[in-house]
Amino acid sequence: MKTLFLKLSLLLACVANLQGQTYTNFIRQVQYPDGIQYDVSVASNGEQLSALAINPGGARFELWTVKSSPVTSYLLASQYVGTYVPLATVALRSEDSYTTIRRTRADRPFYVDVTVSGLLSGASDPVASKSVTFLHHVQSYGAGGTGVAVDRSAATLVEQSTINTNGSQTLTYAINSVPGTVRTKVRGEERFSVYSLPDTNAPASELASKFIQIWPVADASIAGIVDGQLLRFLIPQLTLTLNDLYPNSTTYAQVYKGAAVLGTSGAIVPGSSFVVSDTVPLNKVLTISNWESVLTSDGQWTMEIVTTTPFGMDRLTYVTFTVNRTIKVNGNVTTIQ
Repeated sequence: MKTLFLKLSLLLACVANLQGQTYTNFIRQVQYPDGIQYDVSVASNGEQLSALAINPGGARFELWTVKSSPVTSYLLASQYVGTYVPLATVALRSEDSYTTIRRTRADRPFYVDVTVSGLLSGASDPVASKSVTFLHHVQSYGAGGTGVAVDRSAATLVEQSTINTNGSQTLTYAINSVPGTVRTKVRGEERFSVYSLPDTNAPASELASKFIQIWPVADASIAGIVDGQLLRFLIPQLTLTLNDLYPNSTTYAQVYKGAAVLGTSGAIVPGSSFVVSDTVPLNKVLTISNWESVLTSDGQWTMEIVTTTPFGMDRLTYVTFTVNRTIKVNGNVTTIQ
């Protein structure tokens, strides 16, 4: 029985540390047909030989990363290797350049690149060498969910097709398929996998798999002032409620003279800026007092909450009001001679 070792190279290029978060990485090798597993810790890049010899039944290699706080495990990639099993890769692309775990926002498109090689077409070639199966699963994290401890076996299969030719193809998803009534507020993940066909030496096996996290669109509200309000000498305390702020975003309130106009750059309200450096969306409530310093003159003003994300700048909400701090004295002067 012929055995071989596989050289693992550059599988971990997508693993990184993010602003204080520490990730540890390992590769799990699963032997077929007996199912023996072997885990080996690895660095974030480099190459090494497989831990076990690969038998004729083949082996599956899984790339895992574990976040330090809270402790969360993520399966980043999977690759099956066998005697005549085709090879496949899955790559995901979005407008967010963060690659430790691919992600995007619920209102943005993403792309899936699938490449298959090694397919055979001869009449005497094994059936398992002639085609592979492409699968697309989706799963909601639920209200406020972050994917921690999610049961991925409960994911829903929404798409399945057969690939019987070598080459690459790009699938474009203009909108996600994560379940949810309010489409801008869904949160969950979509997984794209390529599987081999079952064979006498091994069951149907995952050749490649990647997933992308879908996060909701942020929203905000301003309490303490209403549209059209007249401000005199007492500037009200404000409460800014920020919901579902996207990972790696900066959100703040700004004011400028005149009516609301998209794209206007104003003065940032002191105490209103909030930076999200986490890997999941966050909520925040800010109390703003003593902000009259940014109201430099009387007249019509607009306050708006804007957020900057990998997708650009978006206005979440706004209110327009009038400032009049002029004291007007009515009277007359008389003299007695």
